[in-house]
Amino acid sequence: MTDVIIAGGGPTGVMLAAELRLHDVDVLVLERDAEPTKVVRSLGLHARSIEVMDQRGLLERFLELGTKYPVGGFFAGIPKPSPERLDTAHGYTLGIHQPVIDRLLTEHALEAGAEIRRGCEVTGLEQDEEGVTVELADGERLRARYLVGCDGGRSTVRKLLGVAFPGEPSRIETLLAEVEVTASREEIDTANIEVRKTQKRFGFMPVEGGTYRVGVPAEGVAEDRRTPPTLDELKEQLRKTAGTDYGVHSPRWLSRFGDATRQAEHYRVGRVLLAGDAAHVHPPVGGQGLNLGVQDAFNLGWKLAAEVNGWAPDGLLDSYEAERHPVAEEVLNNTRAQMELMQLEPGPQAARRLLADLMDFDEVNRYLTEKIIAIGIRYDFGEGHPLLGRRLRDVALKQGHLYGLLHEGRGLLLDRTGSLSAAGWADRVDHVVDVSEELDAPAVLLRPDGHVVWAGEDGADLPGALRKWFGAPTA
Repeated sequence: MTDVIIAGGGPTGVMLAAELRLHDVDVLVLERDAEPTKVVRSLGLHARSIEVMDQRGLLERFLELGTKYPVGGFFAGIPKPSPERLDTAHGYTLGIHQPVIDRLLTEHALEAGAEIRRGCEVTGLEQDEEGVTVELADGERLRARYLVGCDGGRSTVRKLLGVAFPGEPSRIETLLAEVEVTASREEIDTANIEVRKTQKRFGFMPVEGGTYRVGVPAEGVAEDRRTPPTLDELKEQLRKTAGTDYGVHSPRWLSRFGDATRQAEHYRVGRVLLAGDAAHVHPPVGGQGLNLGVQDAFNLGWKLAAEVNGWAPDGLLDSYEAERHPVAEEVLNNTRAQMELMQLEPGPQAARRLLADLMDFDEVNRYLTEKIIAIGIRYDFGEGHPLLGRRLRDVALKQGHLYGLLHEGRGLLLDRTGSLSAAGWADRVDHVVDVSEELDAPAVLLRPDGHVVWAGEDGADLPGALRKWFGAPTA
């Protein structure tokens, strides 16, 4: 029996696989598509996802293939400078296309020992008290202790579970493609300025090889959204929106996306869990989708591994839904708001102008920016120290830096006092005595995902926090 089967080999699925392998969990990833997609749906990583890569020692791989851009202009495309005093050591956005992200995360999962099988479509599942039986399209049946559906917005796993997916269907649709053009660079640059004054879903972005990634509003919502648009359809919509098709030709790929906004009612049913787009879909404004899924995996991985390895305290696995469901709910809320602010009617445009004025206040600009880049998240761990529930930025230490201590996915007691102990949990928690002028507490206890579960200097209540998050101590 495999420990965990993951349905879906996109960024959420392979990130989760790698997180599980950090804890020696046997993982099998089943991906329906025989080959990796060339479609570029996501254009990069926001600050919290960059931190995640840094926490696992992966960031240099991404920096080598990406481009740093200033943080700003994310919320509804309202152009504003980067806010002051962002609480992160990575105050930038990393431009890097989704196929590259997929490849790097897949390589990481394989290096960690995950097994990935392509061309394997999940068509059925049954679960009992001991595990989950998964049936594939070719009739093969596989057995695992747990199954995680990371199989996208049309998730087969979610449908087989019968989990409700309430929300709103797509009202509008946008065509995407990577194409060559006959128009000059000057014409393209002018169009990006002039047309986008009113139509925020229009745009040409240069990519490698002299091609452009183009987006343009569709005529309506397609009957079967899985069917990609044709080149003729793309040309027609460009002419309707901008007055010309810019001589687009030789498409590398064509795709479409809508503004459906839905969230799974539950993220866990017994031994089956949901993550990424299988758990939530929303418009792509702000570029939050891929980032949200990777962060789901980062939250879930160590908890599921603890359950598999037998040391998880009561309620730990259920805390995945308790923590991540509200986060996705907030993303759905802000994308709904952004879509309204991008409509062309007088009312939304008036609201957009008012918000643009308010964002001239740095506090407002920072508040909205932190929603998009996900560094403002604070899980509800009850009353206590101001750091409780938050993730720590990568603070400098005398012996290096914080994130360098988190590569193995273990808990961390960072102790400036030298008087504390986590001896009973040494197989799960590292105790590091070091000094940091940037740390606003004498000591902190971090989960493997970098969130603070205890802070202070009085060790009397530290064992309680260790038991709550890391289970019973060893003898």
